[in-house]
Amino acid sequence: MNYKRNILITGGAGFIGSHVVRLFVNKYPEYRIVNLDKLTYAGNLANLTDIVNAPNYVFVRADICDFETVCGIFRTYGIDGVIHLAAESHVDRSIKDPFTFARTNVMGTLSLLQAAKVYWESLPERYGGKRFYHISTDEVYGALELTRPDGVRSDISAHMVYGDEFFRETTRYSPHSPYSASKASSDHFVRAFHDTYGMPSIVTNCSNNYGPYQFPEKLIPLFINNIRHNRPLPVYGRGENVRDWLYVEDHARAIDLIFHEGKVADTYNIGGFNEWKNIDLIKVIVKTTDRLLGHPEGYSDSLITFVTDRAGHDLRYAIDATKLHRELGWSPSLQFEEGIEKTVRWYLDNQAWVDNITSGEYEKYYEEMYGGRRG
Repeated sequence: MNYKRNILITGGAGFIGSHVVRLFVNKYPEYRIVNLDKLTYAGNLANLTDIVNAPNYVFVRADICDFETVCGIFRTYGIDGVIHLAAESHVDRSIKDPFTFARTNVMGTLSLLQAAKVYWESLPERYGGKRFYHISTDEVYGALELTRPDGVRSDISAHMVYGDEFFRETTRYSPHSPYSASKASSDHFVRAFHDTYGMPSIVTNCSNNYGPYQFPEKLIPLFINNIRHNRPLPVYGRGENVRDWLYVEDHARAIDLIFHEGKVADTYNIGGFNEWKNIDLIKVIVKTTDRLLGHPEGYSDSLITFVTDRAGHDLRYAIDATKLHRELGWSPSLQFEEGIEKTVRWYLDNQAWVDNITSGEYEKYYEEMYGGRRG
């Protein structure tokens, strides 16, 4: 079959990536979607069982740092678009092992950029009709001041905001963790390839995502699972840190829109207009999970345990996604209470998926499939 487009999605077995792969496979049967994933600990093909047999879906297990292999994928599948999500993304892990984050997030992105350059420049049309879309994080901007500790009502949403400043596309980069530093570096490489070689690239910086299929080490699924098992809920510091939260399917919709309609060489911030203090977020998770488990109100409140704060823990992140709304018409479809209800229900209804990961059983599938441990 001759496909209208051949799109390479990296990190497509991960949390956000699996939602993007599923959306594109189902929405665009005329596209061939090539999912490239190394299958590190956070990659899980069980996230994609519903589309694994789709005729327009291809999975390739490979490391984005393996330049020759990546070049071969471009040639084999005639890749004309890249949506780059593959990354090491857990801040705590980056503090313990910054080398892995530099290798994957910086050198892996450079490998993809160079492979795209080599292949696309070999074609008669060169960069015509091509697109390299790099997904990044709001953490590259550093931290914002918590100038309104008690919050005020936002003009653009029903939720509270905790400061007068927001991250905008023009905000100066100021990363504070090895993770955010590695993502900042990869962002700069993407822009440099546009400025130097004419690479038709786009960068987006997104706030914290939540929803189904998130690896259980992350805050929301970790706390849902801990409540389920009556385990402590460790909260950094006093839980005063503020984050902007976005339901993952809303992020996937934004990625689809920007890939097709965003301006080359531009940057878009994606956020939920949805700031929450960590402690308030956790109380919502506890209340919702207790209710859905049939526990009396307040049953799991005593599980909240304050622990030593994370090194270099940024106080507040808040995205201004006005540009994306104004230029492309995107806005989040769910308020947080709706999204967290759907999320908690999904994890409680899919306890086998969670248990398979937390027990390590999911590793056995990859040993059998690929004849060895995962990357």
